[in-house]
Amino acid sequence: MFAILSRRVVLALVYLIGVAGLSGSVFWVAEGRALARLELAGQADLALAGDSLKNELDKFRSLAVVVAAHPDVAAVLSDGAIKGQADFLLELADKAGSLDIVVVGRDGKERASASGDGGIDHADSPYFLRAMHGAMGVYHLLSERYDRRAFLFAAPVFATDGPVQGAVIVAADIEAVEAGWRGDRPAVFFTDELDVIFVSNRTELVLRSRTGALREAGQSAEYPAGIVSAMPQIQSEILRDRHEIWRMDAGRYLPDRGLHLTRDMPVIGLTGEALFDVAPVRQLAMLQAAVAGGLALTFGAFLLWATERRRRLSEANTLLEARVSARTAELQDTNAMLRREVSERRTAQARLQQAQADLVEAGKLSALGQMSAGISHELNQPLMAIRSFAENAEAFLAKGKPEVAAKNLGRISDLAHRMGRIIKNLRAFARQETGALRDVDMVTVVDGVLDMVAPRLREQDVALHWKRPAAPAVVRGGDVRLQQVVLNLVVNALDAMDGTAKGALHIELGAADGRVMLSVRDAGPGLKEPEKVFEPFYSTKQLPNKEGLGLGLSISYGLVQSFGGEIKGRNHPDGGAVFTVTLDAAARQVAA
Repeated sequence: MFAILSRRVVLALVYLIGVAGLSGSVFWVAEGRALARLELAGQADLALAGDSLKNELDKFRSLAVVVAAHPDVAAVLSDGAIKGQADFLLELADKAGSLDIVVVGRDGKERASASGDGGIDHADSPYFLRAMHGAMGVYHLLSERYDRRAFLFAAPVFATDGPVQGAVIVAADIEAVEAGWRGDRPAVFFTDELDVIFVSNRTELVLRSRTGALREAGQSAEYPAGIVSAMPQIQSEILRDRHEIWRMDAGRYLPDRGLHLTRDMPVIGLTGEALFDVAPVRQLAMLQAAVAGGLALTFGAFLLWATERRRRLSEANTLLEARVSARTAELQDTNAMLRREVSERRTAQARLQQAQADLVEAGKLSALGQMSAGISHELNQPLMAIRSFAENAEAFLAKGKPEVAAKNLGRISDLAHRMGRIIKNLRAFARQETGALRDVDMVTVVDGVLDMVAPRLREQDVALHWKRPAAPAVVRGGDVRLQQVVLNLVVNALDAMDGTAKGALHIELGAADGRVMLSVRDAGPGLKEPEKVFEPFYSTKQLPNKEGLGLGLSISYGLVQSFGGEIKGRNHPDGGAVFTVTLDAAARQVAA
């Protein structure tokens, strides 16, 4: 027992050490990734601050260029002062928000000024010398004249014949530029080549030097002596991935520990720098490490609980296996019973399909039986005519009139073709059709049905209105089964008109939207219950000797659905019933 307890204690200590290592790794990785994200976002913020400062200063640069091109400035430099020129420059300076606008001649002397003070000599200043070479002079300094930090833009003024005859100097007030973003986050400052902070959104950083070099040297052209002071002591460290972290104590508005980023801005001669507080980064990394450690401890506790539970479950597993074995035997018996039921259902389905096929054949034979008398008459009449024409041809040949005999033989041939077409339609209709769907011309199907019911049409004196299309109307189906559908509809129409004074049968065939539509309309009394006509054993035949089983339309409904089509019955507004069969048109390839 003591050995088992000691083993568990050792495992627990090893696991705790692993958890501590995991937490430290998570902190390390999380801090590195957070610093990388902070640097990426910081570079964007620093670039935005630098662009903002540059855009503000570009307004004064543009002002210097515009004023230098003004004709009054050229007149001042060539002819001397013009009355009201100082007022003009003062008005421009007030509108643009600049400290001063100064017109300087080639000798560096001021010829006109918005401030009215013209006693400064610019001859040796770098910005004036650059303007005298035809370029834009840019300079920054702590100006004693304006008692504030200023940016100077010196634009050359060109004479009419080409050479530079002077310069226009525009002084920008840096404190006015800073006023709009002072106190914003992060802390941003811009240092010059002397490492002096000239522009910043933190007042406590202005005119401070990180190196303190100016204070030791005394002064420079830009800054009077004793103006520049050293920044608070900075401890810089380089973390992984070369992140520079500053540690310093510079007041509540600057981070004690911040990520230092820099960005060169050669256009204005400054270097943009920013400090981003890394305390939130470390807090987030510590939080993630704590979460990882907590999850690991939770997992360990769960693992201990699962191990104990597994031991208990193993005991119950033996009992469960015995029960499963008994249940499995019961399921096998049930499965065998279900298989027998499935087999019986399949046998019943096959019998049902065979019964449906037999019913279709019975329907065809019934239709042939009903038409037998008319078909016999249709065949007997041509036979009698053939006999008569044959006897006449024999007599004409005996009389030596072969041309008349030849005409009789031609008539015999036509009658034989007619009888052959009738017999062909009957044989095609009577055969049992099986196999997959194929392309069928509905025009040919309707023609075949009309050949079979022609005696009935004449017997009932029914007027046929068959709008036969000039082009084939090809659908997907079976020609025999489609012929049976059309025959059922035509025979039902003739039955409905039996005994009427003026019967009319209208058959139309059309196509639209990739579908072929066949309509069969009669001039009978119409349908009493259109919604029931396709139900099995529902018959609409009320005339004597015309009773039916009510299966014709039901069989037709099933056949049309097997082709992927639909059949509908309704009463026509002008009287009578109309049945519409809609089928998908077959896709055909037409040779070019």
